Amino acid sequence: MIEDLSNGTTGPRGKLAVRGLDVFYRVEKPKKGQPGENQALKAVDLDVGVNEVLALIGPSGCGKSTFLRVLNRMNDTVPGARVAGSVTLDGEEILAPKYDVVGLRRRVGMVFQRPVAFPKSIFDNVAYGLRAHGLSEKRELEWRVQQALTRAALWDEVKDRLDANGLGLSGGQAQRLCIARALAVEPEVLLMDEPTSALDPIATAKLEELIAELREELTIVIVTHSMQQAGRVSQRTAFFYMGSLVEVGTTRDVFTRPREPRTEDYISGRFG
Repeated sequence: MIEDLSNGTTGPRGKLAVRGLDVFYRVEKPKKGQPGENQALKAVDLDVGVNEVLALIGPSGCGKSTFLRVLNRMNDTVPGARVAGSVTLDGEEILAPKYDVVGLRRRVGMVFQRPVAFPKSIFDNVAYGLRAHGLSEKRELEWRVQQALTRAALWDEVKDRLDANGLGLSGGQAQRLCIARALAVEPEVLLMDEPTSALDPIATAKLEELIAELREELTIVIVTHSMQQAGRVSQRTAFFYMGSLVEVGTTRDVFTRPREPRTEDYISGRFG
């Protein structure tokens, strides 16, 4: 079921619109009688609103992370991956062959499950994307790095040691460093793939507070295995199962009044 996000009467104004999305992965050395491809997503229709947090939930292997990677064409880097359907960002088709993928990944940033700090200084970690996009003026770089670290709620903790190696940060700090790196290029959408799975409860709470603050300026799509986290941070929730989108709605409705029996079974812990 697609929720109408075209205006404020039924939900937030749409930022991303996905229609008829199919994703296939090539099977290496398929056995006799086995198809040469596995279908990871099946005819998914889903909108993402401006300045909302959309949580993607479902059991492992259901297609959540695959869906997330489609939104900034990370699947382009997977040999044998094939994507069909339509994905528009502000009404523009991003799956078009001639679409500027580098520009897309600046507009749609991504934070992965495990924080990966580069073996560089904290400053250079955040400045990495800016330099990759051609920014070299020192004062501008310094200002943009400070702004990104501030928005990621990390500036006060690292402002006196920007030359220190990013590998020396704690897990929670490293994840916020990765968020700062993504924010430095001023994206419009931030994709987060289980960003707190490797963090302790205190670091998780800080990151969830940060997500709430960032929603004022960004659209966020987060994959999470935590029902509690989805309930805390998201306005809408989408439940995936075996490559299909089973249900999407306000987080409150999905968790308290699910329309589909499979959604209720998953949320109540009967499977997954």
